[in-house]
Amino acid sequence: MKVRTRFAPSPTGYMHIGNLRTALYEYLIAKTNGGDFILRIEDTDQKRFVEGAEEIIYNTLKRVGMNWDEGPDIGGNYGPYVQSERKPLYAEYAHKLVELGGAHYCFCSAKEADEQKDDEQNIKFKDPCKHLSLEEARARIAAGEPYVIRQTVHKTGTSVFHDVVYGDIEIDYDELDEGVLLKSDGFPTYNFANVVDDHLMEITHVVRGNEYISSTPKYNLIYEDFGWTPPVYVHVPQVMKDAQHKLSKRNGDASFQDLVAKGFLPEAVLNYICLLGWNPGTDEEIFSLEDLKKVFKMERINKSPAIFDITKLTWMNGCYIRALSSEAFHEMALPYYKQVITRELNFKVLSEVLQPRTEVLGQIPEEIKFLENVADYSVELYNNKKMKTDPEVAKKTLALAYEALKEQSSWDNDTLFAALKALAEKEGLKNGQILYPVRIALSGRETTPGGATELAVILGKEETLKRISEALQKLA
Repeated sequence: MKVRTRFAPSPTGYMHIGNLRTALYEYLIAKTNGGDFILRIEDTDQKRFVEGAEEIIYNTLKRVGMNWDEGPDIGGNYGPYVQSERKPLYAEYAHKLVELGGAHYCFCSAKEADEQKDDEQNIKFKDPCKHLSLEEARARIAAGEPYVIRQTVHKTGTSVFHDVVYGDIEIDYDELDEGVLLKSDGFPTYNFANVVDDHLMEITHVVRGNEYISSTPKYNLIYEDFGWTPPVYVHVPQVMKDAQHKLSKRNGDASFQDLVAKGFLPEAVLNYICLLGWNPGTDEEIFSLEDLKKVFKMERINKSPAIFDITKLTWMNGCYIRALSSEAFHEMALPYYKQVITRELNFKVLSEVLQPRTEVLGQIPEEIKFLENVADYSVELYNNKKMKTDPEVAKKTLALAYEALKEQSSWDNDTLFAALKALAEKEGLKNGQILYPVRIALSGRETTPGGATELAVILGKEETLKRISEALQKLA
């Protein structure tokens, strides 16, 4: 049988890191086995629907290279691929399940059900409608009485099922609640729609968070009542903010869109989240999507929760940035330059300087804003024991550097560095006694992305001489 997996997100506005990881695992399970990856939109919870959210889902998957084989936008042999367009189908199967004894009509209000339940005490709703005869229930429906269809848990003892990650799992049937399968508005709940759709779309492997393990026996009852074969289950550990808290957008944790907006590369994010709960069995950590399609094995997904480490992601993102071609980095970095720079600069050289030093593109504006204007700084900044400089030394060497640089007709890093090095040798000075004060004069900062002559090339001759002159005035 051909492997078929599905990513079935709800269009709620953003791509949660955990959701994207689930999609990635589903994609890789399909592709490493020569199978199909299906995109299905689960929009039956109309209260949570967010306009434009479907486009976010499409754009995110495309941006990381996870193209689907069937879906709402490209079709396929198992459509429609949007649940709200399959509404009549769910009603048909829900009523059929009632006839098979796997569900029943319930006329109780949601308030009545909620008042009886107590999740903390594990008290389930005992539905009195469960004992109505089918004839009586249908008569009440014919009379116009509103109803829902609830699952009937008709088994006792223990449910046993296998999971790729957690092995054989046992759950007592008396722990299961008889939840709603079809709501009064005719829309199905997730617990019903996903089973019907997975069967009809011939999904072979279902990947989802381990919080759904406790509900799996309910899904298996539906499969069993219809005489269908359940899929292979792959329950994955949660992505955590720390040891106690899950990642949550409500708590300000980053979504995929947030991370990209901050300057993380989509490829790096995808690489990192794959390792949140999976390991290749080696020390290797950098994997392209094509690499992962060759080495991914679902049996290597871990049981333990994975903690999202922004420091590790930042390191990995730096690896990806350094691996870019110089042209690609320059193109990506240019919009960040324009956020803080309005003057004419040698942006090509700036990119050459920044690429090996940048870990996140979003850090660039803060790193380079001194190129627009030098902020006010204290002359104490010229004190540096290692470079053997202080304000008095700087005053002397900057005057010498100004004259030497003014004479240069070629304005490139090698020429400028050679000129200042020759000047130091001529004056009996250490290189740092000239280069360090020049760098402070050009930036007003102790640390900069690039050395003195690199900054001079980026700024250009006129601005370089202007800044050195202003520094001399400050030191006067």
